[in-house]
Amino acid sequence: MKAFDPLPERQAAMQGHPRTTAQSTAEHAARVIADPRWAAVLSRDGEADGQFFYAVSSTGVYCRPACAARHPRPENVAFFSTRAEAEAAGYRPCRRCQPDKPPLAECQAALVTALCRQLEQAETPPPLEALAQAAGLSPWHVHRIFKAATGLTPRQYAAALRTHRVQARLAEGDSVTKALHGAGFGSAAGFYAHTNALLGMSPGRYRAGGTDADIRYATGHGSLGCVLVAASPAGICAISLGETPEALIQALHARFPRARLSGDDPAFAALLARVIKRVEDPASAAALPLDIRGTAFQQRVWQALQAIPVGSTVSYTELARRIGAPTAVRAVASACAANPLAVVIPCHRVVRNDGALAGYRWGIERKRALLDREAGH
Repeated sequence: MKAFDPLPERQAAMQGHPRTTAQSTAEHAARVIADPRWAAVLSRDGEADGQFFYAVSSTGVYCRPACAARHPRPENVAFFSTRAEAEAAGYRPCRRCQPDKPPLAECQAALVTALCRQLEQAETPPPLEALAQAAGLSPWHVHRIFKAATGLTPRQYAAALRTHRVQARLAEGDSVTKALHGAGFGSAAGFYAHTNALLGMSPGRYRAGGTDADIRYATGHGSLGCVLVAASPAGICAISLGETPEALIQALHARFPRARLSGDDPAFAALLARVIKRVEDPASAAALPLDIRGTAFQQRVWQALQAIPVGSTVSYTELARRIGAPTAVRAVASACAANPLAVVIPCHRVVRNDGALAGYRWGIERKRALLDREAGH
């Protein structure tokens, strides 16, 4: 990208050069206004950070596109591809947005990564004040940056870590009490208050691999191949797509190794038919009872997915913005990949920033077929 600098014109103006008339100044301002980069400056677009820099001849500084300083007059603006070009043209870095330092998003990502490691290595979750002191920032600032990057507060992140530790210890055969204390819970009361939402069942039943949990399932066929639907007493807990019923049933058994799985309930066929109708016609308004459980962050992503209209798509970046976590794009993608309910939670409507299809848990061709089908509505 070629540098666009009005400085020579302004220097010539001081010397009375004929090309620095009011007309040339107006022409320069018009070129700036017509440049797409000017719109990014006016909107303080953080995503443009690193793509270019703008300089202001009246102050002699260059800035990031998202600089919070007052907007300059367009006739005083110059665009540069790199900070080296801006400095070679005689501009110095802005003290406010510090364009000569690593991008703010990069610094914040490194900070959040360090805080996550600190939380993961701590036997008991450190308070927000301790995290802030380690980061050299205020508690409010740490809270805001952490939530923007992960979608969770530090307290929620620590709780999720402890829950995962409980799950791992229960799966290894530890007693419920030993698992709770080993994961950092000071008492069982706080854990039991949210146990169903965290584990999907009581700790004892989770430890036993879902023993005594009643899950009915059935398989059928549609235009996208084999469909498996499974439901707990609370509602549908799995909708899977695949090539063969055997593979889908095997995956369901792996998920609930000791649950009571029933696949020969004739009454379940009606629910299966409703789900297949929804798969075949995503625009149908058929309401389905759902049993959706996941982390707090996953729940937010899945809820946002259900708000995407039929026939529309959004990027992972836009989805992250919609849940209030604009820098948590990778976490959003992971939540989409963990979606247990195909089509009903429409993760197939999420694409890359350039519109290309990203991965899909049930196969990229099924994703393409779903989007093509919805485009016709």
